[in-house]
Amino acid sequence: MLGAAAIALAGGATAADPAVRSKPAILVYGDSLSAEYGLARGTGWAALLEQRLRQQAADYSVVNASISGETTAGGASRIAAELARVRPAVVIIELGGNDGLRGLALTATRANLETMITAAKAAGARVVLCGMQLPPNYGRDYTQQFRELYGALARAHGVALVPFFLDGIAERRELFQPDGIHPGTDAQPRILDNVWPVLAPLLKPRRR
Repeated sequence: MLGAAAIALAGGATAADPAVRSKPAILVYGDSLSAEYGLARGTGWAALLEQRLRQQAADYSVVNASISGETTAGGASRIAAELARVRPAVVIIELGGNDGLRGLALTATRANLETMITAAKAAGARVVLCGMQLPPNYGRDYTQQFRELYGALARAHGVALVPFFLDGIAERRELFQPDGIHPGTDAQPRILDNVWPVLAPLLKPRRR
């Protein structure tokens, strides 16, 4: 989840594109796990999401505003600008992993995620919160509290929850890049399969 801090719009449109103006947008708002870090452009799960939307004839565009190395503090600081830029119908928040890897205070992580959730809801967007987990070497209490804060936030704010973003991937070393942190190309369809069942019910049927 740590990497070069660069905005990745890979596989998704920009807010200036006609597709975004004519279709409701899904804003993917994450860190390097969503920013195609170490992957060929167009092969990350957000790009695969756009492909699936077309296959399902779902009338949505995808705007990927993920930044490698992003923390929840960074996400909270720019959420207002991104919401104004994209005006999304749905916001997928995939942040917090870098906070955990740095051992940052969970009270701050929770507050920052709450800022993003409440801002997205106030802007009229439906929210999907992606749960994260940490390796056990970060200590039992910290890892447990970190894992549980996502469910607690989803319940408190009435938003959809992906229980664990890397479910079915985290324990499979062969699905990761050589750094052992970032999932590789073969893991991206599974990530999408983790998100899709939670996201799909939030999408309005295509108008006929």
